[in-house]
Amino acid sequence: MEFSAQQIAEYLKGTVVGDPNIKVSNFAKIEEGKPGTLTFLSNLKYTEYIYTTQASVVLVNKDFVPEKEISATLIKVENSYAALASLLTLADSMNPKKTGVSPKADISEKAQLGENAYVGAFAVVEDGAKIGKNVSIYPQVYVGDNVVLGDNVTLYPGVKIYKDCVIGNNCTIHAGTIIGADGFGFAPQTDGSYGKIPQIGNVVLEDDVEIGANTTIDRATMGCTRIKKGVKIDNLVQIAHNVEVGENTVMAAMTGIAGSTKIGKHCMFGGQSGAIGHITIADGSMFAAQSGVMSSVKVPNQGYQGSPHFLASDFNRSYACYKRLPDMRRQVIEMQKQIEELKQLLNK
Repeated sequence: MEFSAQQIAEYLKGTVVGDPNIKVSNFAKIEEGKPGTLTFLSNLKYTEYIYTTQASVVLVNKDFVPEKEISATLIKVENSYAALASLLTLADSMNPKKTGVSPKADISEKAQLGENAYVGAFAVVEDGAKIGKNVSIYPQVYVGDNVVLGDNVTLYPGVKIYKDCVIGNNCTIHAGTIIGADGFGFAPQTDGSYGKIPQIGNVVLEDDVEIGANTTIDRATMGCTRIKKGVKIDNLVQIAHNVEVGENTVMAAMTGIAGSTKIGKHCMFGGQSGAIGHITIADGSMFAAQSGVMSSVKVPNQGYQGSPHFLASDFNRSYACYKRLPDMRRQVIEMQKQIEELKQLLNK
């Protein structure tokens, strides 16, 4: 389908700068834009491309002021990245949705399947499972005993939901993710071996949670591992047993959270960051990539970096010194030599 710049601007409540009648039918990155495509400029690192892109329409923030002529039509909006997300969501909603239950799916007679469900080939739904409305269960998904799936849930191929876990409304879980595997609980024995501690809790995902591919969220030893409303978790993330992740927290790939840690709302974890167990992390805490959170964070809305973590501002100052250590070492050695020479002169 084609849309004019004016139609798009009206939908986004933006302002057209250029030809309001120019039409687009696809999206493109700004450096790869072609006629008939729409792109956006949000990160200022890509500003140079707005002067050379062949895209027909570019979304920009309303305060953007070009330094030279731009051939594309601009649509000025409050937030170009959010505007693009809105358009992509609209475009995705126009794609046909899979429907029906494959004859190759194995659905227990004791399970409840809601209206308009899609269940793909070789998916398994066990006894007592309750599936909400408009749920999509792709091929080779496993839904265990007594699992509850809310409305508008999407489980992509190979997702495994262990018994008794609860998935809220509007959740999306990507391929290969495992929800509700046993937490890592073993008790040392007198003979030096480890005895398994049964994990009898579950995992609860509240509404509007999205989980990336090949992530694992372990069931609680007792009680529940809880991922609260609006949390977004990337691929290859490990959440251990009895962890609580607060509302609208985001975690990038390869983050690991150890058992019983309580994370506040609106926190951010960069890639390969991690937190030890049994600590609390204040609301709005932000951790740069590869940060190691080794103790509780009590002050909200602070940025941290390093392992063990400390304030990002202090880290940057420390790193500036760290980079100079080889030169500083040479200077110290030279000063030591000069001091020895002075001592020798004074002792003559």
